[in-house]
Amino acid sequence: MSQLASPAHPILLLALLLALPVCGAGPAAAHAIVVTSEPTAGATLAAAPAQVSIRFNSRLDHERSRLLLIGADNAQTALAIAAEGDPVVLAAPLPPGLAPGAWRLRWQVLAIDGHITRGDIPFTLKAP
Repeated sequence: MSQLASPAHPILLLALLLALPVCGAGPAAAHAIVVTSEPTAGATLAAAPAQVSIRFNSRLDHERSRLLLIGADNAQTALAIAAEGDPVVLAAPLPPGLAPGAWRLRWQVLAIDGHITRGDIPFTLKAP
């Protein structure tokens, strides 16, 4: 009996065919990743910026994305994301009068490929 007639070959072939869709998932299945942010992660600022922005490597669904400002006391403030503008950028004005200390921007985005990603961008405001 030759090896090609062996019953193990159809099973091996079936396993390879089933694995192809998984192996073929490339950049189209990638999540939105932060490319740059203002402020940058870990930045120490003399004053709070008027606006924060985060640029991603993928187009976003702005209506289903979220941006929170979290203080050292873990109090959270939802930021109003600007609807117009660059489709790969989340931007929002900051509330005036932020106190010196540790802050975090917590983001959650829905990329147009359907994947949700989230993360934090910490920054510090120095006392005057």
